[in-house]
Amino acid sequence: MKAVTDPATLLLHRLLRLLRWRVWVQEKLQPTEWQVTLLWAALAGFLGALASIVFSGMTEGVHELFGQSSLGVVDSMRRLPWWGCLLVPTLGGAGAGLVLHFGQHLTRGQSSTDYMEVIAIGTGHVPLRASLVKSTAALFSIGSGGSIGREGPMVQLAAVVASLLGRWRQFTPPQLRLLVACGAAAGIASAYNAPIAGSFFVAEIILGTIAMESLGPLVVSAVVATLTMRVLTAAHVLYRVPAFELHSPWEMGPYVALGLVAGTIAPWFLRSLRQAEVFFLSLKLPIVVRLALGGLLVGVMAINVPEVAGNGYPVVVQILNGRLPWMVLLGIFACKWLATMASFGSGAPGGVFTPSLFMGAGAGFLFGIAVHNVWPAAAQDPRAFALVGMGAFLSAASRAPVMAVILLFEMTLSYDIILPLLLCSVIAYYTSKGIEGASLYSESLKRKTAESAPPFAETRVAQLMRTKPPVLGPTARFADIGRMFLNTAVNNLYVVDEAGRFLGAVSLHDIKPYLGEPDLARLVIARDILHEDFPRVAPDQLLTDALGGFLGFVGERLPVVERDGTLRGSLSKGDLLLALVEKRKKPDS
Repeated sequence: MKAVTDPATLLLHRLLRLLRWRVWVQEKLQPTEWQVTLLWAALAGFLGALASIVFSGMTEGVHELFGQSSLGVVDSMRRLPWWGCLLVPTLGGAGAGLVLHFGQHLTRGQSSTDYMEVIAIGTGHVPLRASLVKSTAALFSIGSGGSIGREGPMVQLAAVVASLLGRWRQFTPPQLRLLVACGAAAGIASAYNAPIAGSFFVAEIILGTIAMESLGPLVVSAVVATLTMRVLTAAHVLYRVPAFELHSPWEMGPYVALGLVAGTIAPWFLRSLRQAEVFFLSLKLPIVVRLALGGLLVGVMAINVPEVAGNGYPVVVQILNGRLPWMVLLGIFACKWLATMASFGSGAPGGVFTPSLFMGAGAGFLFGIAVHNVWPAAAQDPRAFALVGMGAFLSAASRAPVMAVILLFEMTLSYDIILPLLLCSVIAYYTSKGIEGASLYSESLKRKTAESAPPFAETRVAQLMRTKPPVLGPTARFADIGRMFLNTAVNNLYVVDEAGRFLGAVSLHDIKPYLGEPDLARLVIARDILHEDFPRVAPDQLLTDALGGFLGFVGERLPVVERDGTLRGSLSKGDLLLALVEKRKKPDS
């Protein structure tokens, strides 16, 4: 057989060989947009974990700079002289205020930095500069011992990275919002070594749904973030707790009462934080002075009670291991409450998630001690009440009982505590809901969510379609068709005339008969193999009506065509399903 030496023929043979691989991959592996979304969610989780690691390292560096010690925040405060306890948080607050003050010039004109708002009602664009300014300020407030958690900035940075990734890939708003949600889940998972709770945190609190269209990518992102943290850091179970055993069903009675107590205290804790914020704002002080004042108040308490510094994690460890007498804990509990009011109220950037866990542990342990003194058989180990109190208080404060229960289980790996934890968390949730309408994450977000977009029933295809789909002319040669299939991830190419009118579509499988016939492939043009009756939707069509276009259609996209035949773009089945998921959290007005 004579060897082929013609360059054009060689190129055609090579193209046909590549196309055979392309068709094989599509037929055997059948990658869908959802599978591709999982890959991007995994990448967002990996990058989110890296961002969390960098932030944690920088926070420790700032702490060593202020405290002149590599010890924890509480131990550093304990070793400082009285004037050092005053000076360090004050300087940290002033540093955070200076960053926010001068950062206003860099962030002028940018939208809100709140990743929750971006996910729920935005386009998915998390502003980079505003987030970096806020996170840099958080380094000072957290590193200097402010009574605030580091999980807030970690989640924010992970969401920023995910948003940048999605914008680089030119995702549509529904896809971009989902990817930012994946970043947020990765941030929570990185902060607490809890991938399931990280997924449910976003699904339950922000998205308001646990539909698999959104929960699946969240889980993938959170799992990848957790694995990354375990490989690159010394991540481990956060709280080592003693073995717990339920000796008698009668012991459930005190846990019911603990649910009522936690559900009552949590709303008052949240109210006190908001009132502290109003008080500091009423002083009308410059932001630098306001944050310095908040740090000073924390420092005043840290002179005699160094446990108020930081997010409360080391104190919780002491509580769960029974190392704190109840009288000492009572004083720490009251001072920590006031310190958190000072840090949060002054505007120190950070989170109150971990301080809420402290409040629950403290309240639970004190309650367990009280029950033990009155009825020893009903509370044989008050430390178990501290553990259950953490979940109950978080459930009441966040209004996410499923997330709270899962988080406590993942942080402790104590399955035996599940029964009282479930019961107590649910009771605390309903008790808190009956006392206070707002949660740890403001009700204003839900209000904005309901007001920000038109009801799903009135949403049009044009609001969701992707513009500039890959197109061909009717006389495009087979080689041009093949190269476009190799260069794009679509399985259908749209054919338009010179005026941009839609003529039909060429499917990847339509070129399969010609892959083994080079001579025949030379003669084929797009017009010969296009489907003129290809299903389509109109840009002014309601999304509810567009759903019908996908019935019986195995592809991932439909062309969006004007009434006069002009091709406007394409509608993704994945975007439409995501819009359906979002409908569950945006009730029609």
